[in-house]
Amino acid sequence: MAVADVLGRLAVPVVAAPMAGGASTPALVASVNGAGGLGFLASGYLTARAMTEQIARLRELSDQPFGLNLFVPGEPSDQAEVAAYRERLRPEAERLGVELPERIAPDRDDWDAKVEALLADPVPVVSYTFGLPSAAEVAALRAAGSRQIGTVTSVEEARAAAGLGLDALAVQGPEAGAHRGTHRAQDTPGETPLLELLAQVGKETSLPLIAAGGLGDGAAIAAALAAGAAAVQLGTAFLRSDESGANAAYRAALVDERFAETVVTRAFTGRPARGLRNAFIDRYESYAPAAYPEVHHLTRPLRAAAAARGDADGMHLWAGTAHALARSGPAAEITRQLWTEAEAAR
Repeated sequence: MAVADVLGRLAVPVVAAPMAGGASTPALVASVNGAGGLGFLASGYLTARAMTEQIARLRELSDQPFGLNLFVPGEPSDQAEVAAYRERLRPEAERLGVELPERIAPDRDDWDAKVEALLADPVPVVSYTFGLPSAAEVAALRAAGSRQIGTVTSVEEARAAAGLGLDALAVQGPEAGAHRGTHRAQDTPGETPLLELLAQVGKETSLPLIAAGGLGDGAAIAAALAAGAAAVQLGTAFLRSDESGANAAYRAALVDERFAETVVTRAFTGRPARGLRNAFIDRYESYAPAAYPEVHHLTRPLRAAAAARGDADGMHLWAGTAHALARSGPAAEITRQLWTEAEAAR
């Protein structure tokens, strides 16, 4: 299967990664689409209703194909570990004047309602992060007309996704910003560099591969395509764009020398995620349990309070290893610049 069969006939094989939490706005997706790429909405943390509202807004802005990402729900976490981390965070909550949730109900990210909504009103492309859907759900969404992409971080995950009959794989290297897409929250993510991982996965499947992780300029894009990728996926590269939902403190931190280092941490959500190293990570990384999404909900009031103050040392600043290359301006122009550079490098 050719990538055009999955993503449509893109003039530019650049995918704007789904960035949950507000960064991937309908305007950002529409802008990347307008430059010939493919934008993705992020439904993670949204209700099914909020997801459908974003889809409707995007359709008002663009008539081009687009993608939508789903977080696959995982297994329940160890509540004793979550409670211990809550106690560790109480001084932080007192300092910021916020209350930590005492009990966190099981959370499937409104999965069932989202799948039902996408069956009733299909979108061109659906991608999955944090795991894989059931075979029945894959078959139903295929019958509804959606192409489907699985996010994989290892050869083993790639085999599972290919065996499920998905249409393409987003191969995420360790250089990627934000959450690693491991299929289990408790798994330790691999460290095989993106280009090597692409080669390994390419030996296992003939599915189109979308390279993701640390791709911040045209030279990196060209290298990924030369390594066997049919398209590339960038997230951090669009965080400073005009249409991004990232706040001012986050945008500034991406190019601030004080936050030059990125690390993989569970401190904010319980899942491993790459972000700019800050004081919160230094204080709490060693105590954070592998408990997702419980830790995400637990730290949410702390992160919100820090964001309201513009305190980058208390926020989750997801970013890939090429964050310093992130550019400002319209997302469409950034997309065109990256592709022009990639063509020159090729």
